[in-house]
Amino acid sequence: MTRPQTRAVARAQPVNRVMVLWCPDWPISAALLAYGLPRDAAIALVDRGEVFACSAAARREGVRRGLRLREAQARCTTLLVFPYDSGLDSRSFEPVLAAIEETMPGTQLIRPGTCVLMARGPARYYGGEEEAALWLLDRLDSINVHGSRIGIADGPFTAERAARQQKRQRIQIVPEGESAAFLAPLPIGLLDQPPLVTLVRRLGIRTLGDFVALPAGSVRDRFGEDGARLHALAGGLDSRPVIPRVPPEQLDSSVDFWPPLDRIDQVTFGFRASADRFIEGLVAAKLVCTALRIEVESEAGEISERGWLHPRSFSAADVVDRVRWQLQGGSGLSGSGLGSAITRVRVIPESIDSIGNHEDGLWGSGPDERVHHGLSRVQSMLGHGAVLTAVMGGGRTIADRQNLIAWGDTPVSTKPEAQPWPGRLPPPAPTTVFPIASQVSVTASSGEQVDLNDRGMLSGVPDRFSATNSLRDSRPVRAWAGPWPVDERWWDADTHRAASRFQLVDADGTAWLLLLEDHRWWAEARYD
Repeated sequence: MTRPQTRAVARAQPVNRVMVLWCPDWPISAALLAYGLPRDAAIALVDRGEVFACSAAARREGVRRGLRLREAQARCTTLLVFPYDSGLDSRSFEPVLAAIEETMPGTQLIRPGTCVLMARGPARYYGGEEEAALWLLDRLDSINVHGSRIGIADGPFTAERAARQQKRQRIQIVPEGESAAFLAPLPIGLLDQPPLVTLVRRLGIRTLGDFVALPAGSVRDRFGEDGARLHALAGGLDSRPVIPRVPPEQLDSSVDFWPPLDRIDQVTFGFRASADRFIEGLVAAKLVCTALRIEVESEAGEISERGWLHPRSFSAADVVDRVRWQLQGGSGLSGSGLGSAITRVRVIPESIDSIGNHEDGLWGSGPDERVHHGLSRVQSMLGHGAVLTAVMGGGRTIADRQNLIAWGDTPVSTKPEAQPWPGRLPPPAPTTVFPIASQVSVTASSGEQVDLNDRGMLSGVPDRFSATNSLRDSRPVRAWAGPWPVDERWWDADTHRAASRFQLVDADGTAWLLLLEDHRWWAEARYD
């Protein structure tokens, strides 16, 4: 009685029928679309000096993946070379996923160019698995995604192998329960586990069927859980569920104007409702926007883009203000700031955060917002680079660490502060930094200027100091420390800099940061 019940339960368990869509050479298809090239162009995408992907026309000339760039160009003299961009693959595949989800719900992205769907629901709706696959291929052909293939089988692994193995037909269906027979003659290298594949090949195993013939218990004991999982995949026992992706929320907002508008007040008034919807959508998702990008498209086809930051988060009025300021800051007709009439305004959130992290404090944050509002307003009138703010960066001297960026821009320093800077000034930092170092005088008791010899030794003990480089204004030196040598870019004769830094306290108790360079003394900063 036990065995019939067990077999009945086994039959009652549903089979995981899935459909895998594969777009061959998707990196090439994305590049052809991005660069506006014909489908028969011979192109290669290069990553770290090697061919990452190449088109069919390039392969006919002998170009293969893994070739060095020079060898690939020698084989195909008309080869067009572009750098490989993984982000381009993902961005280009998003419209394909959207088109699939319009036809069939529940899509799981495996990688750009490959996705998996549950097959039972579409098969029931369209009248069969092959009919559902034909509907999907027709939808992709309508958006100019040609040459894609579909495999249907018991599990994603077998279905993907079916899609990739079929070359003449675009649809390959492995009947239910025949996955093991379909996979048996395929090479063992299809298992994405190079160490295991190398080892079993040494044992004389060349196909997936040979690997499945091994006892499951012995495989688990020898190769562990990973080996047991691959053994099950090779036998067509793929129990991985299809996890549909959650489409990202469309948080951007746009408005089209027809007829086009040529006045700033008309554009901002027409965009006000869209700004309200933009903020309401963020609030509904329990988010706030701290950085956004505004795109303004004119009737002449020109597009003005600019990013805006906010010290806390944008409100609807803030968004409308940024649109107005961006239009006023542009060049164009007198009194309007527009090059031509505006046809479209779009706002895209670039940085969002949880709304709980931006609640008002007990006393509010009005002063910060008023300062930001005022400076952004001035910047819109005078130009993007007219209002600057200082940020700290890396460097050995005080002047090197001061970086000026346009107000509202994200600080991006070419000299990261976190990097080690041997010879940098230790804290505490001086309070007054001179924009231009002034020449000073440091003399010994003999009246001669203190200097350094070739061995880095002082020629005398600092006795008197003059902030005006005049002996009449010199005053006694109360204390001093140094030298701390600064030797930068010693390998480049044109940019090499060798100096020594000193700290000095004069008779009035004022502390100075001095620099001895080219036998002359300079005051960099003062400790007030």
